Amino acid sequence: MSEKTIITCAVTGSFNTVGVNPAVPVTPRQIAESAIGAAQAGAAIVHIHVRDPETGLASMDLAHYRETVERIRESGIDVVINLTTGAGGRFAPGLHDVLVPQPGSNFSSPHRRIEHILELRPEICTLDTATLNFGDVPFLNTPPHLRIMAAETRAAGVKPEIEVFDIGHIGLAKQLIREGVIDSPAMFQLCLGIAHGAPATAEALVFLKSQLPADAQWGAFGISQHEFAIAAITAAMGGNVRVGLEDNLYLSKGVLAPDNASLVRRAVRICEDLNRPVASAAEARAILGLRSPR
Repeated sequence: MSEKTIITCAVTGSFNTVGVNPAVPVTPRQIAESAIGAAQAGAAIVHIHVRDPETGLASMDLAHYRETVERIRESGIDVVINLTTGAGGRFAPGLHDVLVPQPGSNFSSPHRRIEHILELRPEICTLDTATLNFGDVPFLNTPPHLRIMAAETRAAGVKPEIEVFDIGHIGLAKQLIREGVIDSPAMFQLCLGIAHGAPATAEALVFLKSQLPADAQWGAFGISQHEFAIAAITAAMGGNVRVGLEDNLYLSKGVLAPDNASLVRRAVRICEDLNRPVASAAEARAILGLRSPR
């Protein structure tokens, strides 16, 4: 157990939440500014997706990633950057011709999904060892694709954060570790409350944690109304905590969060109340064994 808790802020996500909470950042400038605010509030890591500035919908545009990352780096704020590779994993087969993708599909090659990682070299990128239904659209991450993504990002000096949504996803991650595709100790994120995955309960969290490798670096989050309860349980168990507008739009019941920083500040208070001091970005790098930032 680390002596300090690392807080990650998931800044914007990919779901169509912009119309629900106007605080969800959309443009590269807004995403960068929200990430900087989260870091100033106590987040050591910022987890970043990008969106189309015109529509607010999820994007894979390298230019949007580049502008966002450059704005954060040029701000002088010390924060660990974690970029998603989840975009490009969704394929909705047609009802008549199953090989014809339907709306909601963005299924892409593994090389396309990590283009921004190889170009921008963040300290961390996500690696979803998960195939499951996200609503009506399957989220596909096959072992051959994962092997390519893991090998190429490792060669770029980027540490994978293994995203797991249910018990079998840990089994696949362990297989990749045994194969030497992913280095040990591996970094895991337990994602709870997503429909058709593990529920956001203490029982699910304790069980998933029990299945991780003994040397795993781990954290967890719960979505929506479960965000702060799972943050508290995770911190009490010695894990790292994630909050942010990607996962939850509310500060309390019926009260929209005004920004990511407000969610981070509440997570900081939870950790401090549990006598779990919050790690700085520099301390997070030391704990996770990350390379020095660019």
